[in-house]
Amino acid sequence: MQSSLSVSREPDLTALVDFVAQFPRLAVLTGAGISTASGIPDYRDESGDWKRSPPMQHQQFMTSQAARQRYWARALVGFRALQNARPNAAHHSLAGLEASGHVMGVITQNVDGLHQRAGSRNVIDLHGRADMVRCMSCHAKRMRHDLHAELMARNPQWSTHGALAGPDGDADLEVDFSGFEVPSCSRCGDGIWKPDVVFFGDSVPRRAVERAFALLEASDALLVVGSSLMVFSGFRFARAAAKQAKPIACLNLGRTRADALYAVKVSASAEVGLERLVASLSGAAAKTDKA
Repeated sequence: MQSSLSVSREPDLTALVDFVAQFPRLAVLTGAGISTASGIPDYRDESGDWKRSPPMQHQQFMTSQAARQRYWARALVGFRALQNARPNAAHHSLAGLEASGHVMGVITQNVDGLHQRAGSRNVIDLHGRADMVRCMSCHAKRMRHDLHAELMARNPQWSTHGALAGPDGDADLEVDFSGFEVPSCSRCGDGIWKPDVVFFGDSVPRRAVERAFALLEASDALLVVGSSLMVFSGFRFARAAAKQAKPIACLNLGRTRADALYAVKVSASAEVGLERLVASLSGAAAKTDKA
């Protein structure tokens, strides 16, 4: 069920400011578009189409040694973008909105951990965290930078490789990966190390989904930021909000899968839009205090 608010496609943020003022207890759903200003590329263009080849599939990673060689070799080059990334104005703005009581929590499809580093406290990492790896046999965990150090020690010739970074630590690199050595888990002997994230074709952990739905239930409305919602794992929350008659606003550049469900949609970058939103809310609060 859609909200009764009039839909706005205005390029300014007036409609979004009014929305947040009217529904202050927000659940926020974020995607790759919130982290592009931190130097992390996104997957899709403004039409919602792939900018590059689709990312690694879970089944492919688990069943193909060649796929794992290609993945980890490219990660040695591309993951630097995630390691060096810092929260941008959008992340800091959401943390500030949470501190001021406007945001109940953030559901993020990103795996970069930038919301937490910006100061957000209630963050649900829907797709996991890229800075950890897990053994798929014995479930041992280790920090990703530790595995990367071992990978580099085993493959020192890769220290000279360079390529453009891709989303989520990938890199635009196509060479012969057949000689790249990928270690097994030392704890169980033959387990496969996999980033502690949800690959395409994998399932989002039930606990993360339950926490996200609980956050949505406790909130007045949903704000989507920087996501096309083309992947069902994120789109389901917009659909659930609509079924619960909770208003939905969107701050995003380009088309999304949930365009028909929004009460307000503003086309602007996440960092510019959220900074201006915070400034407008702060200005309104200051005027109220003076009155």
